[in-house]
Amino acid sequence: QAQLVESGGGVVQAGGSLRLSCAASGRSFSSYVMAWFRQAPGKEREFVASISWTGGSTDYADSVKGRFTISRDNAKNTVHLQMSSLKPEDTAVYYCHAGGGPSGTANYWGQGTQVTVSS
Repeated sequence: QAQLVESGGGVVQAGGSLRLSCAASGRSFSSYVMAWFRQAPGKEREFVASISWTGGSTDYADSVKGRFTISRDNAKNTVHLQMSSLKPEDTAVYYCHAGGGPSGTANYWGQGTQVTVSS
């Protein structure tokens, strides 16, 4: 059973940094596009960042460009999100996502990790 497990969330002051990790298990995710999404209370889930299966292409939401960096280690089946210069509006549950894959239709989600940025 394929599974994604996020970790690294917590409480941090505005201007601080956190590094989220997503550990994949059950299969190799090296051929999947990996991404991070987030959902704040009362809001819809939104895209944060994605990375191609080679790691050579990344994409970011405008709200996090220049502050967040996504990376992946296919040998370890992990994806990371380095978050810097955090703002209170970054407070949300952050979800790891794996999509595409060999079938092109894969759609896996983790359970989420809470990030709270205090002002």
